Amino acid sequence: MEHDYKVIDAEDARPIKLWTQGVPVEDGARQQLIDTAKMPFIFRHVAVMPDVHLGKGSTIGSVIPTRGAIIPASVGVDIGCGMMAARTTLTASDLPDNLLGLRTAIERTVPHGREIGRNKRDVGAWENTPGSVDAVWATLLPRFERITEKYPRLKDTNNRHHLGTLGTGNHFIEVCLDEEDRLWFMLHSGSRGVGNAIGSLFIELAKRDMEQYFIHLPNRDLAYFAEGSEHFDDYVEAVGWAQDFARKNRDVMMANLIAAAQTVIKKPFSADVEAVNCHHNYVQRETHFGEEVFVTRKGAVSAQKGELGIIPGSMGAKSFIVRGLGNEEAFCSCSHGAGRVMSRTEAKRRFTVEDQIRATAHVECRKDEAVIDEIPMAYKDIDAVMHAQRTLVEIVHTLRQVVCVKG
Repeated sequence: MEHDYKVIDAEDARPIKLWTQGVPVEDGARQQLIDTAKMPFIFRHVAVMPDVHLGKGSTIGSVIPTRGAIIPASVGVDIGCGMMAARTTLTASDLPDNLLGLRTAIERTVPHGREIGRNKRDVGAWENTPGSVDAVWATLLPRFERITEKYPRLKDTNNRHHLGTLGTGNHFIEVCLDEEDRLWFMLHSGSRGVGNAIGSLFIELAKRDMEQYFIHLPNRDLAYFAEGSEHFDDYVEAVGWAQDFARKNRDVMMANLIAAAQTVIKKPFSADVEAVNCHHNYVQRETHFGEEVFVTRKGAVSAQKGELGIIPGSMGAKSFIVRGLGNEEAFCSCSHGAGRVMSRTEAKRRFTVEDQIRATAHVECRKDEAVIDEIPMAYKDIDAVMHAQRTLVEIVHTLRQVVCVKG
């Protein structure tokens, strides 16, 4: 297999292998990667995907294999964040001429965004959870109760009321067409409020453990739990639960998205063809190079040989359904998207509503000031990103969005 990665060899650090040919890597991200590679429990090397950019805790677009320890800030607070896509039996010609009705039907059906304040209800949570949500919550509740028995502050979080909701920021729901004009539904979300609370709590506990044992770190965000410690086992249980919550959150949303579309699109259809549901912020036990290790993917997707995954572009660009090539050097991973080239603040400073309207002219979506931080120009060129990881995945379908709902 051709070597299309670069290597950073820093002093007292494991090698860093970057699949970033033809895409920019900022200095801050490079330093953050070096800090991570210096941790003594890194297994073999750190693998870096082409959507790499500076993150909180760890670099987004990095794959961190560890032996005997986990860094909770590397997983982050959007635990289990990921993508889901389902191909329908519909084609472009089955869509109504005006797509606004479809967008508003989706927006009415799936809680999204966030609005809190005095006497205001959070629009991003269910006021009264539907029976379908309660049924799914019942499957998650026993393990959640076991976790909250030990960590009672996690009880009073947005958990059941966030199941089947979208969130904010770069989370989205899209209606897309593939290269044969077949209709797909796609969405991006994670473990919502409860995952954030779990992540935040354990990151705080890890930092406290480091202080207690006088462990010096290149960066406080690299605080870790050593295998065998009390917090390690508790974190593995809690993070596993949050990842399950995230997967089920996407399942519930997809079912509601399909139901919303059925109220607007009169032709009967099914939407379970080639469904893909994959995390891109998570940690799990895997076997690589003959050894069982923990693999943390921070903004990266599992790409085992033959495994299907989703790599979305920005809200004005195309997205890809991909099949993993099982590249062991990359710990069988690929990018989770295009990757940002500028911060949200910088995007809002640099671009206008008129820029947003122009960049998303072909998409039925919000085009107001509040979504300028998600403008396509704030992201790397998705074609360059895909070329840089040509030995990690092969493209199965290319999707272009026609409707986009943002949180």
